Amino acid sequence: MNETLTFRSQIQSLQTRVDAALQAYLQPRVAPQLWEAMAYSVLNGGKRIRPLLVLLTCEALGQDAQPALPAACALELIHSYSLIHDDLPALDNDDWRRGQPSNHARFGEALAILSGDALSSYAFEILSLPGLLPAETQLQVLHEIALASGPSGMCAGQVLDMFGEIAESEKLQAIAQIYQLKTGRLIRAAVRCGAWIGGANESQMVALTRYAEALGLAFQIQDDILDLTGSLDTLGKTPQKDLQQAKRTWPWAVGLDAASQQARQYLAEALEALQTAQIKETQTLEAMALYLVERQA
Repeated sequence: MNETLTFRSQIQSLQTRVDAALQAYLQPRVAPQLWEAMAYSVLNGGKRIRPLLVLLTCEALGQDAQPALPAACALELIHSYSLIHDDLPALDNDDWRRGQPSNHARFGEALAILSGDALSSYAFEILSLPGLLPAETQLQVLHEIALASGPSGMCAGQVLDMFGEIAESEKLQAIAQIYQLKTGRLIRAAVRCGAWIGGANESQMVALTRYAEALGLAFQIQDDILDLTGSLDTLGKTPQKDLQQAKRTWPWAVGLDAASQQARQYLAEALEALQTAQIKETQTLEAMALYLVERQA
């Protein structure tokens, strides 16, 4: 079996495990309409990029991925909450997500806001379960995800994306900062959580962090390229939203060709970082990086 088929098989197996765990976590409790709205956005599609990075990193370090599954699911819940809130009329105002009506289009704005809030809180409920991981590792994972998702990470990036002023002379640096915070921090957290749980040493953590940071930038540049070149059918969401809302993106700043070249440069930096990580099994993390930058949806 060639490496591509092996990678796809491994990814499909891990996606199945993640989906099964998410379904178990999202069994309805009190206020079933809330759980329905939560499950609607989490379980209806998605590539599971962040949970996959948690599990693949843990496995690359020679460890079983099972102990990392709760952290992987928690990151997916946080990512899903961010998509629910991003789609709201007050933010990106998009009625489509993953090829179906977005959460607020399906359930109304009030329940969409509450389901996003609930997913964010529920992620930390899962992460803080006693005995989930060795105490020090569990605290590291909790801190990593809190840092990535709050005012030092994703939320800050969203604010800069919407309200930040960008000087012409510093536009690429400003866009890179938005990318790093809005998208890159969760990708960085995914890799670092997998590394914490997998028992990475200090030098491995440094190299894996470099991999994740470069990958986050490459991923977001490719995402913004696809926003300009894709369709509703291929993307599952309204295309050219960035253009309509005058968002500051890498393609906006330098054009599609130069943006694509920059994505490849960041990809090369990510792959180079892996080579310094002193990890025996880097093939799946390399393949994941290639997939994320070469994807067309």
